[in-house]
Amino acid sequence: ALLKLMNSISTDIEGDAFGKIYEYFLGNFAMSEGQKGGEFFTPTSIVKLIVEIIEPFHGKILDPACGSGGMFVQSARFVENHKKNPSTELSIYGQEKVGETVRLCKMNLAVHGLSGDIRESNTYYEDLHKAVNQFEFVMANPPFNVNSVDKSKLKDDINRFPYGMPSVDNANYLWIEIFYSSLNEKGRAGFVMANSASDARSSEATIRQKLIEDRVIDVMVSVSSNFFYTVTLPCTLWFLDKGKRTTNRKDKVLFIDARHIYKQIDRAHREFTDQQIEFLANIVRLYRGEEIENNRGSAEMMAEKFPNGCYVDVPGLCKVATMDEIRGQGYSLNPGRYVGVTEKEKESFDFKERLEELNTELELLNSEAHELEAKIGNNIALLLNTIDTIE
Repeated sequence: ALLKLMNSISTDIEGDAFGKIYEYFLGNFAMSEGQKGGEFFTPTSIVKLIVEIIEPFHGKILDPACGSGGMFVQSARFVENHKKNPSTELSIYGQEKVGETVRLCKMNLAVHGLSGDIRESNTYYEDLHKAVNQFEFVMANPPFNVNSVDKSKLKDDINRFPYGMPSVDNANYLWIEIFYSSLNEKGRAGFVMANSASDARSSEATIRQKLIEDRVIDVMVSVSSNFFYTVTLPCTLWFLDKGKRTTNRKDKVLFIDARHIYKQIDRAHREFTDQQIEFLANIVRLYRGEEIENNRGSAEMMAEKFPNGCYVDVPGLCKVATMDEIRGQGYSLNPGRYVGVTEKEKESFDFKERLEELNTELELLNSEAHELEAKIGNNIALLLNTIDTIE
């Protein structure tokens, strides 16, 4: 329906305006479709923040769960904002499971004057772009907590899944390994992930520990609830950087708690303003030793939190944790474990926030329960087989 609607719009409209019209319809269509719409559309302010933090100035970009292509469009806009031509600076590659969504993505690129190699495929089982170690940038909003992935088809692919298979029936860490393995030696990745992945236990915790000890986790940002059309729960943005291994950030991870930073659009939805996006990205720039930007009005916020123009830990907002601190927290990547709270927050109690924390904890416990149930079932089956053999 959306494709037919866009085809009916006059082609006399200039390219950039036509592209913005297409984005507007995509966003509204996704909102009206709810769960189904969220499968192909990531809220623009989330995408903008990911792009501002990974800084795709030049190189090959991969989104292995590309939906309608929002990550590509915002990356191109980032390049334009820095006075370069995205058509010459960026090479775009994507994979998407749903054929109709592939067409949405290709049209989204076309109306923005972009081209890319977008293919229909199931990324769990197919690597059509031969992505291992190839990309400067990986961005994605993969489906959360997918079960029933046939891991027997994946377990021997040690190039794509170098940390092995998680034993739980949950694909979150399969995605994380795909993103990691697709990066070249200097590559950066930014992606959306379920909160539960930051503290997931058992085999997932082992994979997370290896990622941390391999010095590729760079930044973690917790995001408030109600940013997405599919779920109301909060999420976490993960940022990997293989290039940090040769910097003074090698043994550090920046944690940002952005759960209190948002603009309320309506009763059910929130977003980041451009000013807030610039502010959060500037925290990362200070941490990396880069020059901050002030094109979106974040100067006042920066002066309040970082008056000396240098990075400092700010209780309730950001904290640079050392490897020893992360080990001491059992390799948790939950920003709330490190950032703490402001004095004002200590005096108040946010019932909704506490409920969300309890829900995340329940997800973890349910995941553990399913894993234990599977182990018990396997052990009983082995025991019965042994008894049959003895008899």
